[in-house]
This record gives sequence, structure tokens and C-alpha cells, in this order.
Amino acid sequence: MSALFAPAAFAEKYASIVVDMDTHEVLHARNADETRYPASLTKVMTLYMLFDALEAGELTLDERLMVSRFAANQAPSNLKLRPNSSITVRDAIGALVTKSANDVAVVVAERLGRTETRFAQLMTVKAKSLGLENTRFTNASGLPDTRQVSTARDLAILAEAMITNHGASYHYFTTPRFSWGGKTYKNHNELLTSVDGVDGIKTGYTRASGFNLMTSAKRDGHRIIVIMLGGSTSKSRNAHVTALVEAAFDSYKIPDDPEDPDRRIQIAFSAFNGGSGPNPDAAAEPMLNGQRLSVATTAKAIKFKTLPAPELEAEPDEEELQEILVADAGKTVPAEFEQGDATPTSFEGATVVIPAGRPAFTVSEYEARQFGQ
Repeated sequence: MSALFAPAAFAEKYASIVVDMDTHEVLHARNADETRYPASLTKVMTLYMLFDALEAGELTLDERLMVSRFAANQAPSNLKLRPNSSITVRDAIGALVTKSANDVAVVVAERLGRTETRFAQLMTVKAKSLGLENTRFTNASGLPDTRQVSTARDLAILAEAMITNHGASYHYFTTPRFSWGGKTYKNHNELLTSVDGVDGIKTGYTRASGFNLMTSAKRDGHRIIVIMLGGSTSKSRNAHVTALVEAAFDSYKIPDDPEDPDRRIQIAFSAFNGGSGPNPDAAAEPMLNGQRLSVATTAKAIKFKTLPAPELEAEPDEEELQEILVADAGKTVPAEFEQGDATPTSFEGATVVIPAGRPAFTVSEYEARQFGQ
């Protein structure tokens, strides 16, 4: 419980970097070389390996990939693939980019590496060859594993490699939605439709990592890459990355100072370097009732009042709704779920009151869904 009320612990998840892809100049960085959990940003590496195989002729977009029992048993987010069924490579790409399906990630891993473990080793080798010196993969999905780590700088290198080496396939990251099994899934990357010039690439989330975003944008002949790790909600993450994107493009509008070449960047990003602008620690600290948790909480036990049924980001059907809700907030602690699904947790001593018209849910799901995602 004490860890829940320590803002510094949550703020330590935060890391960011902004890179001019054309000049490789780092425009802004904070904790860029600190070890972090990539979560579903892992799938960018999985897709990189898949695009490698496509370009090498090892498989085709129409090839059907077989689903093993192990792949079918992966935790959400998933397509609920059945053992011994199949999915085309084309659909696998769509599912990874939009739905961030963990079962599909394993299907790809087993096709290219025979086992997910071996594929993860190949991912790590490829990462090192691309210059990701502080990255290690142990699975293809980004589901929680304390051994699977990276840094904001490494992930920026990966994004650049994807755009440079697989430019013909990069368009998949702009896919707005993906349909499968009678359902349509919206791309989790909301900046695609809200920020001018953003054309990719991937979101990620686990409770250990916080809300992550790898993005790239192109405006007026400049392409930038922005990585943010460790957001407390998708909303705060999106707002923070948007501010970083705008600061980067603003920097190109500031005249160069021959006597101080770094001055235009310092001015553009002054709000992120001790100014009064966007606060990364606030973006990384969990929120409760619209306030930072450290401010809102004054007692060890939290009591939630009855609230109106929260609005969801989309209008899921009944089956999808069940996937993101947890009916029992007891002491059992199942495995953490990836990419926007409920993350069960025990919360001894807390009182959770069920909002009108909604089943019981966990505290972490309450924080994530009710307060600002």
C-alpha cells in the first residue's frame, strides 16, 4: 500500500526522447537511457522481423499462419484465436498494429522462430545489430516479464530503423481500424487522427510500464520521432506526446543563433526543462478524482463513492465489454493484461462501490477507465 502513495516511484517510469530523424539530432531527452519496460512497443520489433521475412521471400502476405494451443492461450488483448485455426500474414499485421493482439504475436513468433523463446532471442540479436544496446526481448508480445527491457533511446532507434529499412511497409501503422471475426477494432494510437503530421506507430501498456507511445510525424519537410514511456493514463500520455511533437516543430521556426546553435531547441523545449509547461512527473503519476494521487489521497484506505456509469472510449459489444471488466475484485492476483485490458489486483482494506449499471471492477481498472483515459 505504501508504494501506491509514492509519486516518485511512479515518476520513475517516465522517460522520453525527441529525435530529428533526418539529422539524428536529439531535440529533447529525459531519462532516455534508463531501463524501462517496452510493453506492446515490443510488437514493433516483432513486425520488423516479419517485414524482414516478407522482403526476403520467406513468406507472403496471403500465407496462412497456424495457431498453436500455446498461442491461443495468450492473455488479452487478443483475437481469441482457436487452436489449429489460421490467420493470414496480412491479417496478422493488421491485428498487431491495431488490436495489439498477443495471440497473433505468438503465431508470428512460432512461424519465424519455431518457438517464441527462440524468436525472442532472434529479436534481441536483430536489436543489437540495429544499435539497440540496452534492449532485451524474452517474448514477442510485450506481456509482463521483468527481463524484457529497453530504453527510450533504443526505441527511437527502432522506430527510425522501421521507417528507413521498411518504408514500404510503414503504411500499415496508419491503419485506422481492423476487422476480424465480425468485429472492428480501432487503432489505439489516437494521435493519428488528432495531431497534424502523425503517421504512426504504436502504443503500449502494462501496469509495470505505464502508458507508452512510440510516434513519428512529418511536417514541412521535417520528420521527428517521439518516444514517451511511463504515462499514468492514455489521456495524459497523449497530451504529453502531443506537446513534445508541437515543441519539436516549433523549434524549426525559431531562427538559428550562430553564437548559440542550441538556443532554438532550448527555447522550444523550455517548458519541458524546468519551465511552467507540461510536467512529465504529473503525466507519470496516477490520478484519482481528477487530482494527482499524492494530493487526493490522505489515508491508507481509499473509499470510492458511487458514480455514474463511466463512458468508454468506444462502444464495445457485450463480449468486448466483458473483456475489459473484472467481475471479482477479490484477493486473487491473476497475470497482468496487456494493452488496455483490466489489470486485476488485490486491494486489501479498500472499499469499492459499484457505479450505477456496471459490474464490480478492480481499483486499477477504476483509475484507468474512470479518470481520464
